[in-house]
Amino acid sequence: MGQDANLNELGEFLKARRARISPAQAGLPEGAQARRVPGLRREEVAVLAAISTDYYTRVEQGRMRASPPILEHIARVLGLDDDERDYMFELAGDPISPRPRRGTRQKVDPQLQRLLDDLSMTPAFVIGTRTEVLAWNPIGAALLTDFGRIPEKDRFFLRVLFTDPALRNLYADWEDVARMAIAQVRRDSTRHPHDPRLATLVGELSMRDAQFRQWWAAHDVAHRGTGTKHLRHPIVGDLSLDWNTLSCATDPDQSIIVWTAEPGSPSHDGLSLLAHWAADPARTAVEIIPD
Repeated sequence: MGQDANLNELGEFLKARRARISPAQAGLPEGAQARRVPGLRREEVAVLAAISTDYYTRVEQGRMRASPPILEHIARVLGLDDDERDYMFELAGDPISPRPRRGTRQKVDPQLQRLLDDLSMTPAFVIGTRTEVLAWNPIGAALLTDFGRIPEKDRFFLRVLFTDPALRNLYADWEDVARMAIAQVRRDSTRHPHDPRLATLVGELSMRDAQFRQWWAAHDVAHRGTGTKHLRHPIVGDLSLDWNTLSCATDPDQSIIVWTAEPGSPSHDGLSLLAHWAADPARTAVEIIPD
């Protein structure tokens, strides 16, 4: 009988989290005996969480579902932040999850596409849980890349982020952006733990990129919310843009990402120039960047 996918993931997550906590951080003596692996041992987590080693071992091996009070104790011992704690509870919750859509690709409503197109000064995108790019507006394509030129089967933001050298060069803080994208995908994956398309994407990137493989194995998780990105744009120069995530009312698996800049700032002026360039692609970089 196969084990529940979420419980298996919970076990891997707990192992990764206890590996980052030193005995000193947990209030334990280091001891004279050398450790074979970094971080806390299972029996040490169990003692600190006031449960038996056998109980914790079965939870970490995906062989049993821990009660909410026990999970709270484990979260405290492992020093989980809010995102990590929520992720742990979702993995330990109801094992019945919606199955991924098969045979059809997610689509955006025509009204939503019109909204994107009307945001002529605001780069905007719609993405799915696997970061598939479902829709974008002209200035969004001008800011990052023309997603229309990417085959639909490869049109995942996470994939482009790791495979397109131009996008790596665009982000001044590419490593932070890439690690955050991975953490967000892992956080969202609890909704579809058996998703074959996500498994294929993760497998491909793990084979192609050692950094992806390392960061995916770290089991970091994060919500897709807000933040700031720093870009070195080839047309309009350096940009510092705030991004925000909006929920799609008609499909919880779709998120709308919008990018803005403080009015009157150099980055706001840069977006204005980029909007003019996007509206008239025949113009060159020399024509668009002012003296």
